[in-house]
Amino acid sequence: MSELMTPALAGAAAGLGVAMPMGAMSVLLLQEAMRHRRTAVAAATGIAAVDLGYAALATALGPWMASHVAPVEAWVRLTSAVILLAIAAHGLSGARPKPAVPPVPPVPAVPDPGQDAGTGGTTRTATGLRPAKAFARYVALTAINPTTALYFAALTTAQGATLGSGPSGAAFLVGVGAASLLWQQALVALGSLAGARISATARVWTFRLGYGLVAAYAVKIALPLP
Repeated sequence: MSELMTPALAGAAAGLGVAMPMGAMSVLLLQEAMRHRRTAVAAATGIAAVDLGYAALATALGPWMASHVAPVEAWVRLTSAVILLAIAAHGLSGARPKPAVPPVPPVPAVPDPGQDAGTGGTTRTATGLRPAKAFARYVALTAINPTTALYFAALTTAQGATLGSGPSGAAFLVGVGAASLLWQQALVALGSLAGARISATARVWTFRLGYGLVAAYAVKIALPLP
């Protein structure tokens, strides 16, 4: 068991190394957590899933993946930048204080004639789909970042002898996935706590600042142009 501790700790360090830098995804995750905790939890899980997936690919195909991603890295960076700029523009356009709405008296629920009264069923709402959509969205946004793939490819290529056996490679992946997931969920908890304690006006300004940072990060990763 002790021989698996070293690759597991190496995986945890690698997972934190790719997750902890506060880039665009971290900012977006914090913004999501300030609005909806459930969707942010799903989004954080999506980010960690991509980290784990890239680590698994790199463990199996490190040198091959590095050689194939590197030639198109500039174009992938440019695509990522365009998507992030679109997200930032959409977020900034909607970051404005909402007008106060007078309270509306509750409307009595009308039973669905097609629903058996004894089953206690409820109608399906759009909010029930939000976590799944958030998971898919953050998986896609994280997956288009070539830096994560190259990061794990470089690590696993350098540690090829250490991760050569199946158990060692599995322990490395467990460490990566656990560390990345814990860090992303910690960001969710931080964003959720902050969102519950600040005023609506301050929250709007945090959204503006956050999406401004996303736009700046998009320009940064786009340069130099291909």
